[in-house]
Amino acid sequence: MTDTVQQEIAVAAAAMVVDEGLDYGQAKKRALKALGLPARTALPDNDLVEAAVREHIALFHADTQPAELRALRELALVWMERLAEFQPLLGGAVWHGTANRLSDIHLQLFTDDPKAVELALINRGVDYEARAVQGLHGHEVVALSVQERSPALQAWVGVHLLVNDERAVRGALLPDHQGRKPRGDAQALRTLLAQTESELP
Repeated sequence: MTDTVQQEIAVAAAAMVVDEGLDYGQAKKRALKALGLPARTALPDNDLVEAAVREHIALFHADTQPAELRALRELALVWMERLAEFQPLLGGAVWHGTANRLSDIHLQLFTDDPKAVELALINRGVDYEARAVQGLHGHEVVALSVQERSPALQAWVGVHLLVNDERAVRGALLPDHQGRKPRGDAQALRTLLAQTESELP
């Protein structure tokens, strides 16, 4: 019974992730309310939600999502090349292939001088917002958020730059519990783009 309930929550949450751009945590809580379930109901893990997201995309967005994902990956690569000195790694939905036009880009950067990233943005005339978030290994880091216009999507895209110290790069590419690389560098992203180019209609 519990498995069925968790699956229902995952399916409802997945629709909110894809169609409204919510993150997994927000979507699971909203799904719980939408389904009229008790607040103490056990929530599905992110793997279950991600599987439901892939299913939702395949069912309802198979004709549009691949091109939207490509546009986001190309925009991510632009930012990775701009900030190459900070060893950027791409993670999240854009890396794993579940992103669409409502998704943001998340880049992990590595430097022992966080102000250097801010200076790089200032020198490019880029407006940004700074806030504290949880970094790669659970430590608090600064996230610099910018808005970039995507010509391909004809929309503004959020680009979030998480500034980790240099030591945090160790372990950043270790496989996750599913055996997947949780993020990739610019060369890995170029390879992904080359592989998927022939798959677009």
